Amino acid sequence: MIKYHPADDLLYAHAAGTLPASMSIAVSAHSEMCDFCAKKVALFENQIADETFNLADNSEASSNASDSDEFAGMLSAILSDEQLPSTPISPSPESKIDVAGERYTLPTALRRYHHLGWSSVGSLSRARLPLNEGDTRASLLHIGMNSGVPSHTHKGTEVTLLLSGHFEDEHDSYVPGDFIILDSSNHHTPQTHDGCLCYTIADAPLHFTKGVSQLLNAVGHVIY
Repeated sequence: MIKYHPADDLLYAHAAGTLPASMSIAVSAHSEMCDFCAKKVALFENQIADETFNLADNSEASSNASDSDEFAGMLSAILSDEQLPSTPISPSPESKIDVAGERYTLPTALRRYHHLGWSSVGSLSRARLPLNEGDTRASLLHIGMNSGVPSHTHKGTEVTLLLSGHFEDEHDSYVPGDFIILDSSNHHTPQTHDGCLCYTIADAPLHFTKGVSQLLNAVGHVIY
C-alpha cells in the first residue's frame, strides 16, 4: 500500500496548472497510481472551475460557510467511497521501456520520454528529461537488483516517485507509487533486492558521505 503522498498544496497546484513541468509530471504519475490522490485532484479541479467561472454563490457569509461545508462533505464522501470504478489505461507501444535487461511500463505523463538515452555507472542507470528548468533536473533512475545508491544526504531538495519495484533505506521500505521528498536534513542509503525504476527531481547534487563514493562530491554538480 502506498504510504507517501504529495501534500494537498501540491495536489491543488497541479489541479490549477501552476506547477513546473518536472513536478507536474511527478504528481500526475503518482495520481495515476493512487486513487486516493486522483480523487483529491478531481475535486480540486472542480473547485477551481467553480471559482473561475463564478458558479459558487459567495454573496453571503452563510453561503460561504455552506459552500465550505459542502466541499468538505463531498471530499469526505468521495475519499471514503471504495466502490467507484477506476478506468484502466491501455498501454501504448510507447509506454514500454527497456532498461538494463528489464522492461517497464511508464505512467502516462512520462510516455513521451520513452526514447531517452541512458547513461550507466555500475548498477545505476539514468535518463535525464529535457525540461530546461535551470538547476532543477528531472530523470528516470534505474537501480539494478541487489544494489543501491551509496550513503548520501542532499544539498537541496530531492523528490523520488517509485514507479516499479521496491527499495528500502534506514527509515522505511517503499512500494510503487510512494512519493518521497527529502532535503539536507535527511541521510540515507537506498537499497533494492528486486531492482527498481524511479522518477526523480533534484535541484542540487547529492552529497556522498562514506567510502570511495565521496570522491564523486568533487564532480557532483556535473552528474546529478
